[in-house]
Amino acid sequence: MPEQHTFTTEAEMTAFGANLVRSLGIGDVVLLSGPLGAGKTTLTRAMIRALGWQGQVRSPTYNLIHTYATAPPAMHADLYRVESAVGLGMEEYLDSHLCLIEWPDRLNGLLDGREGVTQIEIEFDGEGRTVIVS
Repeated sequence: MPEQHTFTTEAEMTAFGANLVRSLGIGDVVLLSGPLGAGKTTLTRAMIRALGWQGQVRSPTYNLIHTYATAPPAMHADLYRVESAVGLGMEEYLDSHLCLIEWPDRLNGLLDGREGVTQIEIEFDGEGRTVIVS
């Protein structure tokens, strides 16, 4: 059953991400969907920082994939600028990292049948955001 949360501030979204990541580990995948500016990278940044990363967390919009030496190690992919994730090498990280993937509609079946996948849909809700986790 999907969970629905509504946040009116970035601090609330950040706290949610930090709490969510505590239940995730190596081999888990989080798929983040929503329109531009909805908060996918904000939520991802909160999760990576909660894993202990002290440096900057930038969106990998142009690099496509960033990895972080956290515990567990994290991989953040932003597929906005590609039509397909096929051939990007993301498969290398699926069993050794917690994988956080923005724009998962470009995965083209890469994760079909995979267990440990959490889907997050972020929607604008007035001045805030609604986050649906399934």
